[in-house]
Amino acid sequence: MHKMRFFQSVQFKLVIMYLLLIIVAMQVIGAYFVRELEGQLEKNFQDSITNSITLLDYNAREEILKNTDNTVKLQNDIRELLVDYSRASSNIIEVRIVDEKGKILGTSNLNNQGVVGQKSNDPLVKRTLSLGTTSEDKIYKDESNKNNRVWVNVSSIKNKGEVIGAIYLVADIESVYKQVDDITNIFITGTLIAMIITAVLGILLSRTITKPIVEMKRQAYAMARGNYSRKVKVYGVDEIGELADSFNTLTKRVQEAQAMTEGERRKLSSVLAYMTDGVIATDRRGKVILINTPAEKMLRVKHESANGRSIIDVLDIGDKFQFEDLMEVDGSLTMDRSTSDKPYILRANFSVIQRETGFNNGVIAVLHDITDQEKVDQERRDFVSNVSHELRTPLTSMHSYLEALSDGAWEDKEIAPRFLEVTQNETERMIRLVNDLLKLSRMDGGREQLEKSFVNFTDFFNHIIDRFEMMKKETIMFKRHIPKEPVIIEIDEDKVMQVLDNIISNANKYSPDGGRISFYLKKYEDEIEVSIADEGLGVPDEDLATIFDRFFRVDKARSREMGGTGLGLAIAREVIEAHGGRIWAERNKSKGTIIKFTLPYSDLPEDDWE
Repeated sequence: MHKMRFFQSVQFKLVIMYLLLIIVAMQVIGAYFVRELEGQLEKNFQDSITNSITLLDYNAREEILKNTDNTVKLQNDIRELLVDYSRASSNIIEVRIVDEKGKILGTSNLNNQGVVGQKSNDPLVKRTLSLGTTSEDKIYKDESNKNNRVWVNVSSIKNKGEVIGAIYLVADIESVYKQVDDITNIFITGTLIAMIITAVLGILLSRTITKPIVEMKRQAYAMARGNYSRKVKVYGVDEIGELADSFNTLTKRVQEAQAMTEGERRKLSSVLAYMTDGVIATDRRGKVILINTPAEKMLRVKHESANGRSIIDVLDIGDKFQFEDLMEVDGSLTMDRSTSDKPYILRANFSVIQRETGFNNGVIAVLHDITDQEKVDQERRDFVSNVSHELRTPLTSMHSYLEALSDGAWEDKEIAPRFLEVTQNETERMIRLVNDLLKLSRMDGGREQLEKSFVNFTDFFNHIIDRFEMMKKETIMFKRHIPKEPVIIEIDEDKVMQVLDNIISNANKYSPDGGRISFYLKKYEDEIEVSIADEGLGVPDEDLATIFDRFFRVDKARSREMGGTGLGLAIAREVIEAHGGRIWAERNKSKGTIIKFTLPYSDLPEDDWE
């Protein structure tokens, strides 16, 4: 950085400006001087007249006291006295003397002798005679001409403290004001010349300061619009030049910071847009200033309607909380938005935004959809409860029979075999339950691998039905609606057989005497659909979506009596979904239930499966 010379510095320029300001100040002082001069001239004029009145007062008093009985002589003497007095001063226009009753005894104006002997109506005269004081006033001799001001002075004539008359004097004071006007014109002329010089110098000198500042102002406007390419021109090496250089450096730093901030903003926008959690940010008054797309979907609100609203209204928790309460929430807040048709649970975590000073600047709410998690937790609790219940029943039964056998029932040849048979059946039931649980566990953990092969599903389905038809009750009738042409699909034969065994076994168990079980196989373009319909009591409509849950039973007591574990349909769902198909239940039109599932299918040339 170059070393700055004194005459290049702003300090030097300010000194010049101060000198110009001093010149202007002198003009102000001049105006003050003129005003004071006017007052002083007026005072001197009035003092000179007043001093001359002292001699006139003495002579007039002597004449009044000497000629109290001879009015004519008094008036003549007074007239001569006043004429001589008025000739002594060119500024005196007229002098009158009145007695104590206000009657004019004489006047110096030879052309106005007619007023002698008349009573004076002048208010100043009346006031002076009544109060015994001196009265004065400045008036215009002619109201139409404002340049003929006169000074009127009325002083009392006293003898031993008693007012015996008054002197009424009118003097021309306009000459004083003319002198003041002449001096004022001189000051005005000088002031105008000084103002012109000051204006010229001020314009020339101020441009050296204002021009760089104007350029910096334009640069600031450009920066506000996002244009950082402009540079401020440096005109010198003074303080303004250094400021311009610093401004250019600031522009560069702001550009870099803006680029960094924009990058971070884009990253934040991407994170907020693509994160699965909902995010809501508020200002210090609780008004929403940011809401991302997942939060809009979770709360079923639009961005436009949420912005500017209170977070309490957006979250619909106004009946329980105020905005101040959210800043003190410990942990998370669970919001149940479930309907009669669909469960929907949200969890909100709140974090207070604080400045370095500790002032709360708003709140950030992070929303999580925990519907599936709550469902899994509930299913886990139900699963543990159901497993415990399912195991407790056979264990309790076995404990009772074994206790009876240990108490001596084993010696009874009729009772002991029956007790042992029940114990064996309950043991086998627990083994089946444990095996089914292990199978489900392997499927859930992905440890159960499918061993697929191409199978003619028409023959495969008929073979399974034939096997059950040999074991069914004679009162139950099987009805097949299966096409004769082969349907070749790729499946795990053992696992799909287990699915069909479970479904047909359930239909056989719950079908009444004389009932009918119908089997359907339909082929579509990309899948096959298998349907098994019975005519049993059926499943209520509200339970159709849950019969594939683990341990679900419509009639729990009857299911246990028939040896069911409540896991058959759950295993069937796992197997079908592992094959890429779907399984569901429907209400039969007449009575009973229809279990349907699909399996993927695609046509293959015949030589590929021979």
